[in-house]
Amino acid sequence: MYLEIDGSAGEGGGQILRTSLAMSALLGKPIKISNIRAGRRNPGLQAQHLTCVNALAKITDAEVDGASLNSQELLFIPQSIKSGNYRFDVSDVKASAGSVSLILQAVFLPLAFAGGISKVTLLGGTHVSWSPPIHYLQMVYLPIASKMGVKADIQLKMWGWYPKGGGHVDVEIYPAELHGIDLSQHGTLKSIKGISAISNLPITIAQRQQDKALSLLKNLKAEFEIINAPSRGQGTAVFIVTEFENSYAGFTSLGAKGKRAEEVAEEACKDCLDFIQSDMAVEYHLADQLVPLMALAKGHSCFTTSKISLHLLTNIQVAEQFLPIKFNVSGEQDQPGKVSVDGIGFEK
Repeated sequence: MYLEIDGSAGEGGGQILRTSLAMSALLGKPIKISNIRAGRRNPGLQAQHLTCVNALAKITDAEVDGASLNSQELLFIPQSIKSGNYRFDVSDVKASAGSVSLILQAVFLPLAFAGGISKVTLLGGTHVSWSPPIHYLQMVYLPIASKMGVKADIQLKMWGWYPKGGGHVDVEIYPAELHGIDLSQHGTLKSIKGISAISNLPITIAQRQQDKALSLLKNLKAEFEIINAPSRGQGTAVFIVTEFENSYAGFTSLGAKGKRAEEVAEEACKDCLDFIQSDMAVEYHLADQLVPLMALAKGHSCFTTSKISLHLLTNIQVAEQFLPIKFNVSGEQDQPGKVSVDGIGFEK
């Protein structure tokens, strides 16, 4: 029998699909997902989501039904997970800037428990809207995951912006042994570092972004680097990472036509300063990404977060469908709060 997942539950987006596929692969549980991305303007499987399905089907030798563009129903029956060398390209499905970060989120934990080292090449969008940029995974997610016993190395070879994509990322994932983590306090602020990046645009744009960011963060002794990033397309971004004694946080703003360089910097800096003022250990984008790690880890895990988002609550709901666990959430939706759970101590 398969576990039935309602893709329209909670925030109703692709996160339900990615977490469900990862848990199905890890636990060897067949799943049937219906109403996939029902709450979105273009419902069903789009290029990035279908690439996730195809990737995990290859990694697990899964039997799959419904793996086509715009499909809103999917049957996924995994076999055993295989470590190895893999290449996943969003453009194999459809030319797009589909996020490689979100594809990596789907395959990361299954490959970490595949019993050997895996090397993965991902091609697509690396810095696109509605997705953590690859720098976020490198500098925020992986350092926290490493504290929990999951280690990987991410190399960014080519940047991929909307709409051309074409980014290239190489990832090496090592065997994991997950244990709990206490992120109830972030501890002392150790550093603030940032990048101001452009591709195929005047370098003065990156300089203006950097100058504005440094002026807004001048009391915090931030350090910035300008990057003229190799890419097929054009784009700009500001990314800021704060390193605390116990935690990390990342803040991103992407450029767009008609958006001034100073505005790009202001967005990322405002998010950074608001988070520091919140005195929470985890910013809300990281919070929902920690749910699968905490659910599978051995022992107790907890974090305080600047916002209990619908994404977080939805990912908790999915994890609880797969595992005999119960998350404790203190606080109201869209407000600061605390999340804790006793993980199952998963071993493959």
